[in-house]
Amino acid sequence: MKTTQAQTLFWSQLTEQDWNLYICATEKGLAYVGSPNRPFDELTDWASRRFPGSPLVRDDRKLTPYAAELIEYFQGKRHSFTVPTDLQGTPFQLTVWQALCDIPFGQTCSYSDIAESIGKPSSVRAVGAAIGSNPLLVTVPCHRVIGKNGSLTGYRGGLEMKTRLLALEK
Repeated sequence: MKTTQAQTLFWSQLTEQDWNLYICATEKGLAYVGSPNRPFDELTDWASRRFPGSPLVRDDRKLTPYAAELIEYFQGKRHSFTVPTDLQGTPFQLTVWQALCDIPFGQTCSYSDIAESIGKPSSVRAVGAAIGSNPLLVTVPCHRVIGKNGSLTGYRGGLEMKTRLLALEK
């Protein structure tokens, strides 16, 4: 996987109602949304893999537009996101993540539905791996992907977060 050259990564901690997550952006846009109540180490590990040598600088003010849209979503006032993003991944991952963004608010689909939608019906496992490495929880809505039989399946934020997000969208 291609990594980018060193650049400053700006981060903040978002706390809204009982949501508590770390968010991170580059100069280009939102690059990471963490899982609730996960340690800061999850963010630093991600940053060192995706942006080696890049310093993490806390800047709550710079992250305000990103935090504002997430807060509106958690309050039920927003169904989609308009802030710029800086997704770093392989071409396949980027294709899968775009397909996730095409899932309408309040709806779900299966991993095989995503594989079909990107024209690679036999790549269900690879689709699952790409979804599992999505760095933008909530904003790239991987929580909307469920098992073919309707069951909730793995989620980087944990099944409790996935359940809460799906309930929020009902």
